[in-house]
Amino acid sequence: MLNLYKLEIFAIVVETGSFSAAADRLLMTQPAVSQHIQDLEASLGTRLFARGRRGVVLTSAGETLHDYTRSILRMVAEAENAVTDVQHLASGQVSVAATPGVSVYRLPEWIQGFRAQYPNLTVSVQTSITPQIVADLRGGRIDLGLIEGELDGLDWPQLGVIELETDEQFVIVGPKHPWWDWDGVKCEDLNDQLFVMRQRNSQTRIWLDARLASAEINVKVAAEFDNVESIKRAVAQGMGITILPWYAVQSEQEIGLLRALPVEGGRLQRKLKLIWNKGRIFSPVTRTFLRFLGQSLPPLAQMQI
Repeated sequence: MLNLYKLEIFAIVVETGSFSAAADRLLMTQPAVSQHIQDLEASLGTRLFARGRRGVVLTSAGETLHDYTRSILRMVAEAENAVTDVQHLASGQVSVAATPGVSVYRLPEWIQGFRAQYPNLTVSVQTSITPQIVADLRGGRIDLGLIEGELDGLDWPQLGVIELETDEQFVIVGPKHPWWDWDGVKCEDLNDQLFVMRQRNSQTRIWLDARLASAEINVKVAAEFDNVESIKRAVAQGMGITILPWYAVQSEQEIGLLRALPVEGGRLQRKLKLIWNKGRIFSPVTRTFLRFLGQSLPPLAQMQI
């Protein structure tokens, strides 16, 4: 009789493309994964994988079993969702990766509200850049991604995407900057200004460079940081200006440490997006977290969760 646990291991080997990658994902040794697959092959009397230097590929029998395995695991997940009462779970976790602005300034408040309703459930959060979040979804290491970055060049048929809200970006200045008393800036005012930027490989930096270049703005980079807090501190101390969403500087503006100036005649906007692996069914805990977020983010309330 087929063993469900071994089928799950088989599915992860297929998804990751190698025994070693599957072992990393499963927190097992590679020999242990190999043994489970060998046991499965022995019980069926057929080879499921052709092994090569670059990993493994399915045999004809393996392809057939994989089709059935996906159906079996989907039915198991659907059964779990149908009968699970998350309110009475002793424990449960959803893993979320988010780009820095969302991770630092949005998720803590959402998670606090979620935990107030479901104190036994945990939200595990990691901060990352958009390409890595997509890679982690593909590798099954996380359940959800919340990103502000664009997905250009990150095409993947199994990637689900929904836009949640539009966030306007503001020019941020410190008390020593000559624009401190201004009500707003024009796009051309940004020309030849010193900027404090994110690192070059971040989607935020790529997006901003493209927007400024399209407006023929000559950018002078004073410093680059890999986190928003360092950027804000540098701007507050007079190193230059930066561009950030309102929610990232709300506290500093309230105490007079930074000012957020709207850009006249050239609004800068980014989209907050939820991304996920369409090939995986959401767990009961993940579904519950998404439904909770839907109270603050209306597009989620319209999803078939």
